[in-house]
This record gives sequence, structure tokens and C-alpha cells, in this order.
Amino acid sequence: MPHTIPLRHPLDDTGLPHHSVLPITATTEPTVAAPTNLALAIARFHHPHFRGVAAGRYQGDLRFSFAPFSGTEDHPRVPAGAWRELSREDSDALDREYEAAAILWAQARLRRQIAPLLPRAAELWTAWTSSRRRLTATFDQFWRSTDGMWRAQLLRLTDAETVVRAAAEAWDTVAEELARAVDEQHLVTGWQYGLSLTTVAEDRGIDASAWEVGLASRYTRPLPQYDVVRNGTVLWRRATPLVAAAEQLIESQRERLREVATLAGDTAG
Repeated sequence: MPHTIPLRHPLDDTGLPHHSVLPITATTEPTVAAPTNLALAIARFHHPHFRGVAAGRYQGDLRFSFAPFSGTEDHPRVPAGAWRELSREDSDALDREYEAAAILWAQARLRRQIAPLLPRAAELWTAWTSSRRRLTATFDQFWRSTDGMWRAQLLRLTDAETVVRAAAEAWDTVAEELARAVDEQHLVTGWQYGLSLTTVAEDRGIDASAWEVGLASRYTRPLPQYDVVRNGTVLWRRATPLVAAAEQLIESQRERLREVATLAGDTAG
């Protein structure tokens, strides 16, 4: 299936933008042939997946076609020394061809890397949201419990806290793998042309729109220490994103219970 990506400011190896629009088409159908002089000049340097190139909509624009990438290929790079045999114009066209190829390759690699993770991630996200709902419902039950039942309800709350912590940790483990795959893609495509996790998941029939996946750097271990302290006691240390969110939720609930206990004069509660 063809995929067209408009690159309005594609970069070359120097990081400087080409001032053109570069649509990329990934298809097994060749485009209209390029001008003969360009085709002959760079013919032996084409990427193996190259299928064709045509003039784009605007003067100087090129439109490249490639066979689909699997993501297992080597990173597409312009053959060493090609620039010595090409004019500046032809070398620029070849650079853009390989840039287009690299973007499509990186997208294919992302799909391949995260495909086996998505079903498991969907299960873990469901487990997290269910455990969070249970924790919230258990906490809310305090306002409907008699004084004599609060200690029993506290036991139920701590059980729910244990489950929500485990669910958050399990999610962050798979989220780290997803984040690293996405970040690796962006090293090639840039943020503008990379596929989103949501898009890849949707193509497989999975709704990932609510998933909380941060940048890979947020999962780096060991994490820098950032202690949250109350009255000299460390409440929690900086953790991976969802674990940190779970701990904040737990602490906010416990703080509310402490306030009520203080107002009631029950310092042991």
C-alpha cells in the first residue's frame, strides 16, 4: 500500500535543509521514469529497494518509490565515494533518495520491533486501569464506612495499593521497551516524520491512545534520586513514570486519611 510523506525541509548529512518538498512513496509500483540524464548518472548507486523516481509537483522536487521495507535491512546510506563521481545536482538527488529510504526503513523497523509487544502492553494497561479503579473505589468506601470498620477498610486499601504498585511497575517495564523503539525511530526520521505508537497499534487493531509512554530517558536506570519528604520521612523516591504516578495517588489518599484522623483525634489511625 502506498504511503506518502511530505518532507518540506529534508536534511542532508550536514544537518542543513534542502529547500524543496520531498514526497516519499513506498510502493512496489514504479513511478514515471526520471529524466534520462539523472537516471543514468545515479543508476548504479540506487538503494536495492529503489523502484523509481519522478519529477515532483514543483520544480526541482523529486518523488521516489521503493519496494516495501521489512525493517531487517541495514540502515540505508549513500554508497561511499558516490559523491566523487556525481555532479552536485545528482549527488543531492541521491542524498534525498537515501534519506527517503532511511525514513521508510526506520518506520518498518519500528513496526517490527513493537509488534510482539503490543498485545502484552494492551493487557498490562488494562490491568493498570483496573487496579487504579479498584484503589479509588476502596478509598471512596471510607466515606461510607462506620468508625468501627475503618481499620478493616485500611487493610483493604493497603491490599489495593500493593496491586496498583505492581501493575504500574509491570506497565513501565513494557513501556520502556516501546519508548526505546520509538526513540530509535526518531533518531532517523526526526519527530516530524516518525510513526506514532498510537498509529502502529491502531494498524493492528489495538487502541493505544490512552497509554502513558514517556521518552526513553525517563526510564533510565539507575534513576537520579529525587526524594519526596514529609516531616523528615521519605515518602517515595523518583521512579519510572507510572510508578511515580501510582505513588503520588497513594500518598494523596493517605494524606487525606491522616487529616481526618487528626481532626478526629485518632493519632493511631
